[in-house]
Amino acid sequence: MSGSVVAIVLFAALLHASWNAIVKAGKDTFLTTVLVSASAALLSLATLPFIDGPGMASWPYLAASVVAQLVYYSLLAAAYRAGDMSHAYPLMRGSAPLLVALASWPLIGERLSLTQMAAIACICAGMIGLTFAARARHNTRRTTAFALLNACVIASYTLIDGIGVRLSGAPAAYTMWIFVLNGLGLFLWMLLRRPADLLAGAKAQWPGALFGGAGTLASYGLALWAMTQAPVAAIAALRETSILFAIAIAAIFLREKITLHRALAIAVIAAGAALMRAG
Repeated sequence: MSGSVVAIVLFAALLHASWNAIVKAGKDTFLTTVLVSASAALLSLATLPFIDGPGMASWPYLAASVVAQLVYYSLLAAAYRAGDMSHAYPLMRGSAPLLVALASWPLIGERLSLTQMAAIACICAGMIGLTFAARARHNTRRTTAFALLNACVIASYTLIDGIGVRLSGAPAAYTMWIFVLNGLGLFLWMLLRRPADLLAGAKAQWPGALFGGAGTLASYGLALWAMTQAPVAAIAALRETSILFAIAIAAIFLREKITLHRALAIAVIAAGAALMRAG
């Protein structure tokens, strides 16, 4: 994996942490997620007329990805309702790359080097270590169940998109269509169920939602492009270093305390990122 690809994926991880911080800061997490997704859809719609569309062979994968990601948003909300984000997020994001690595060989024929496998193991171990360092206050079992189920969903759409984006011949267009369809689905659901909340939230949160939409669009778009340049499992693991940026944001802007256990887990993740570069 070239240094430029590593740098781009790390930047995508920073963007991912940033838009998640915007969602976390919202009073209604699911409403903020819908607004961010809708903003990404609007930005994508503005771009589609100027780029070539994805190849026909990629459309079944695109449709499957949209369904999986709508399930992802639902499970994400359920996990955060059941317990702490500091418990659910690392477990979801830490387990998914390991599942991708295990599935990528039989499904898409990608064989990783021993160094890359060690890197994936480090990153996953570090993130799961963050979960055990977190002091969840309630419903730990339910939160864990939702988080692990969502890790399977994350792994599924990562593999689906890893194949689909390669078949598309147009990574940018493939990404834009994902966000258009996702944003439209979530927006219509909220419009039918909670129209007053949607209108009030859009008026109050549009600057942050627009910034978050641009962040999530760029983050996933860069990650999908990287999957055309390097193994899907390696990109998936490296992208999950977003937790490092999320913790930095929490410490600097939210004044959250970083414990010794968390610091050790972060060091393991950093070691995994270095190994991924070496591999």
